[in-house]
Amino acid sequence: MTSDVSLETLGDAAPRRVRELARLGPVAQLRAGRLPRRLSQLALGLALYGLTLGMMIRATLGNAPWDVLHQGMAIHLPISIGQAVIVMSLVVLLFWIPLRELPGLGTVANSFAVGLTADLTLSLLDAPEALWERSLLMVGGIVLNALATALYIGSQFGPGPRDGLMTGLHRRTGLSIRTVRTGLEVGVVAIGWLLGGVVGIGTVLYALAIGPLVQVMLPRCIVELPTEAPVARRDTTDKNHAE
Repeated sequence: MTSDVSLETLGDAAPRRVRELARLGPVAQLRAGRLPRRLSQLALGLALYGLTLGMMIRATLGNAPWDVLHQGMAIHLPISIGQAVIVMSLVVLLFWIPLRELPGLGTVANSFAVGLTADLTLSLLDAPEALWERSLLMVGGIVLNALATALYIGSQFGPGPRDGLMTGLHRRTGLSIRTVRTGLEVGVVAIGWLLGGVVGIGTVLYALAIGPLVQVMLPRCIVELPTEAPVARRDTTDKNHAE
């Protein structure tokens, strides 16, 4: 999906700001300006992402694709689901090396914050008994997960490990984002299901809804950067969520 790009003039003497996703190195991310707003948005997005991961697991109607794998790992290894998220994030980052992807502050923070917040949520949230309550928890988890994705990507601190794997494979193979994303998610769902992860209507609904929801929310969440920010290359290609 492609983000809207708009330029806004803040006054004759004020610098113009650009609302688009920028491909920045780690140092450039910190020099790009608006740090309080961007750091706050990054923290909120990652915390909300971990919360929604826990919501979908407690709904027991099917996890998001990568979380099927995380749950399967937690069943067979002496680790929690949140720890499985962290371990798999670090494994995925190893694949960034041959793909020459550029990690940022958001990438590193994503690797740890989501898993820790997910474990906290799971320790506090019980699975409801009524089907309608579980359905609300599932739908709420999907919608809020899309918002969480838009918030952390829009903070301009780099993609999460799984998003970067997707876009890196897209650039190196020439395959479409849709093809790469579908291949990755089918693969992790299959492995996770074989390990005992929960696949269900929530998995299908997430796969169908997350892209359109992020497409609607992301343009509204991208933090505008001054045009004089050290942008190496502007990348206006939206990143569908792959966490």
